[in-house]
Amino acid sequence: MRIQSFVDAGPPGYQGATRDTHSMKAIVHERYGAPADVLDLREVDAPTPADDQVLIRVAASSVNPYDWHVMRGIPYAMRLVSGFLRPRKQILGADVSGVVEAVGAKVTRLAPSDAVFADAGAGAFAEYVAVPEKRVSRAPANIPLEHAAAVPLAGITALQGLRDKAQTRDGQRVLVIGASGGVGVFAVQIARAFGAEVVGVCSSANADLVESLGATEVIDYTREDVTRAGVEYDAVFQLGGTDTASELEGAVTPTGALVMASGDSPGRVFGPVGRTIVARVRSPFVGHRISTLLASPNADDLDALRAMIEAGQVTPVVSATYSLADLPEAMRQIETGHTCGKVIVTI
Repeated sequence: MRIQSFVDAGPPGYQGATRDTHSMKAIVHERYGAPADVLDLREVDAPTPADDQVLIRVAASSVNPYDWHVMRGIPYAMRLVSGFLRPRKQILGADVSGVVEAVGAKVTRLAPSDAVFADAGAGAFAEYVAVPEKRVSRAPANIPLEHAAAVPLAGITALQGLRDKAQTRDGQRVLVIGASGGVGVFAVQIARAFGAEVVGVCSSANADLVESLGATEVIDYTREDVTRAGVEYDAVFQLGGTDTASELEGAVTPTGALVMASGDSPGRVFGPVGRTIVARVRSPFVGHRISTLLASPNADDLDALRAMIEAGQVTPVVSATYSLADLPEAMRQIETGHTCGKVIVTI
């Protein structure tokens, strides 16, 4: 395998490390449980990129609900993928931004010293992570490199939900449930970029933010029902809350779409997955489209998000920044379910 390697200070404004790439600092979790009990900062072997991978010197990552679910091993159904008794992947962190350190022999689009962002799937809570080239794109040039780490998983989820599942277009009305959350802040902006009128659902504390992102109206879920009698939308995008498909169907026009990407659930066995399974079963028996969404990371969609960011249509919303050593505290914040925008972890 041929690996090209290059170490410099990175793009302007980036304060990168120049450590020995044979080892690195990383947050490791070897068992399921609470952040303070299972997340350990250690020195471990750095990854070596395969032929189709790039090795990224990490500037930042961000914390997603997916991370704490895997950390806790809850809902239990997800352990069929993450590992039944112990986690299969011991370094969490999907989102990453940073500088390409080395590339495998089959990598053609990227080169050492490129500033990039990606959905790594796992491994980003570390100084280095190896990611398939097909999941990596050049980072937006008009935002701090660390802020680019807020984009991949949440941005792709919002983009694929609105563009592919809801087929959002100019002149439509879109209801975004969970509009101030990690995915919601992107969904509001992307729907506006598509020309849609957006109604956001969040608490009154975050109403000003959601309006500043482009929502023409905000519904405070603590004071009124998300679905209001006689009010219909071309698309309902559920990113929060506990409403079922049957409870949301009345808010969708006969030719519209209900997209269920997530939501809250106290269930320890299936969590929100049970609600989405029921939604898929109901779909053939109703007039409008009901879709569930599991984001599919890819470089083309990251390119689309970069274009929106550089055009000023989309801006990451970062509510807090932590160091790698403080990842347990960042996890605790995300677990509350009331984080506005994204939480960044700088390396």
